Amino acid sequence: MAGDKDPKGPHADEANPPRAHAVHADPEARRGFECHPLPEVARTPPEKKSPAKWAYERLILYIKNFEDLLDGDHEVAMGFTGATAGVLRIEGIGYFDPDIVTFYGTDGAGTRTQLIQHVSQLNVILRALPKQGETQEARRIGFRLAQELNEQGDGEA
Repeated sequence: MAGDKDPKGPHADEANPPRAHAVHADPEARRGFECHPLPEVARTPPEKKSPAKWAYERLILYIKNFEDLLDGDHEVAMGFTGATAGVLRIEGIGYFDPDIVTFYGTDGAGTRTQLIQHVSQLNVILRALPKQGETQEARRIGFRLAQELNEQGDGEA
């Protein structure tokens, strides 16, 4: 919108932290984390974080919210946009400053997989896959990631 100051832009600061927003076609749709107050970790201006850490923290928020919408028979997985690598059942995420994000997991055949991604190339699709094994509970990596993020705060790991 012309004339609006964008607080997500390069001049965000403590008085004007990053924002998130989403609109859905269905007004009854379950809302993403963008429609709720941002957690404290997301309020720190991006300029005070490496691109890798900033991407890592926001990925955790998206994964946690996605898992919150799943039933007990599904787990989060990740599809890669623009690639034929298929789908990765997410078992871990990490980052390496200043600009690398890593994803750990298994593919559809159960093969151990790791993706090392530069933040400038980061495009993922979160998908719901049936959980593995009938007797197991669905694993929720988003909960564990969010818990660690809250314990860390904005300090270093």
